[in-house]
Amino acid sequence: MKESDLDIQTIDPSLYNEDLAPLKHKDRNWGAFEIFNVWSNDIQSLFGYTLAASLFLTYGLNGWAVMAAIILAGVIVMYLVNLTGKPSVKYGIPFPVMIRASMGVRGANLPALLRAIIGIFWYGVQTYFASTAVALLITALFGGGDGSTFLGLSGVAWLAFVIVWLFQIAIFWAGIERIKHFLNWAGPMVYVVMLVLMVVVWVQAGGDLLPAVSSIFSADEERSGSAVAAFLAIVGTMVAYFAAVVINFGDFTRFVKSERQMKLGNLLGLPLNVAFFSFIALIITAGTLVLFGEALTNPADIVERVDSLPLTIVAALTFFAATVGINLVANFIPPAYDLANLFPSKISFKVGGLITAVLAFFVGALWVSVISQIGVPGFVNALGAVVAPFYGIIVVDYYLIKRQTLNMQDLFSSAEGGRYHYLKGWNQRALIAFAGAALFSISTVLVPALSGLGGYGWLLGAALGGLFYYGLMRRFRAVPAISHS
Repeated sequence: MKESDLDIQTIDPSLYNEDLAPLKHKDRNWGAFEIFNVWSNDIQSLFGYTLAASLFLTYGLNGWAVMAAIILAGVIVMYLVNLTGKPSVKYGIPFPVMIRASMGVRGANLPALLRAIIGIFWYGVQTYFASTAVALLITALFGGGDGSTFLGLSGVAWLAFVIVWLFQIAIFWAGIERIKHFLNWAGPMVYVVMLVLMVVVWVQAGGDLLPAVSSIFSADEERSGSAVAAFLAIVGTMVAYFAAVVINFGDFTRFVKSERQMKLGNLLGLPLNVAFFSFIALIITAGTLVLFGEALTNPADIVERVDSLPLTIVAALTFFAATVGINLVANFIPPAYDLANLFPSKISFKVGGLITAVLAFFVGALWVSVISQIGVPGFVNALGAVVAPFYGIIVVDYYLIKRQTLNMQDLFSSAEGGRYHYLKGWNQRALIAFAGAALFSISTVLVPALSGLGGYGWLLGAALGGLFYYGLMRRFRAVPAISHS
């Protein structure tokens, strides 16, 4: 494919702005290290660590089997993102533009809007979680204040929340290069601190550590259901954890120099990274069992118990950096593109990010007193299940229907005869496929009889979306194009 093919000839302001336009190969400077750090930051949040550590304790499975399930999930996600990342490496377009090919140039606004809502919600929640690390730091250095609260947050907690909120806006406003540098710094730094924490715990636990590891590995807890079902549930849970980024991975791979760099970054960042990080989580969890008589899964709790001011300062800064990292990757960049896609002539990538931040401020501020109390996470999990079919639709459309060939001019054109115009800009077959699959995947969240499928709801929804879409679209398959790339 020639560079000139990425030049959009006719500018349609309702579909085009500079942030959505195809990125030329000469303007891309991300390699495997940057993609590795996207995943490092996604995994190494406070929530990611707690999830990995708790999986060793909650399923009553042999710990080696838990490790194997977590690594298998990493392998599965690696293959899933290699598929969604490839078209954006080739054409340099973000997710909301990519999905125009299957949903229609107007229909693409539906998945973009749903993905933006999910991102904005979790952005607010993760901003609150990142602020708890800063509050830990402020309290360690200056004390905790007089204890009075507003909306469930103390004065220190409010100060920390506003600091984190402003810090994230500042990084984002500096542009994608600044975000890249932050991720490249935050990812490795978290590993260094986690390794230090592991060594500290190991030294303090001494000779009792390895027996504690084997007790976690012995699987002597009660377990309902079969070992195979527990193994598959862990795999499904870990895949679902990455699900949001899996769908819009093109938002990052558009900056990557080559498909080979993307695949190498995914290999290092997923199976290998997940295995290493889970091993660290396991050793630290076993160490807490020896030191404190109970297995602690929240790093902030561990740091508080270790009671060392230097460790508290370093760990608080690291947890803050890690949680800001995942926030930028999973919850900030995607909604910024998605909102820009709704009104390209009025909303740029930066303005989209600002809207995301303002709305998310209220979500984070109300998290403790209101949102966490009324089961809104259940609503957002349901919304997460709803977007799963879009993954299947994107992949089937690009590889089986469009045969890996897209027309850049038509992706940015609302003209009647455009190949992605369908019916008034909407592909009705894609809508039907989405509705059928989404009905099933949301049922796994909302219908008690299907709750056993909850762990696999995302995977099944994605598979059904692709299956239905292929069934409805297969007679519209493109003739395989001769590649010029």
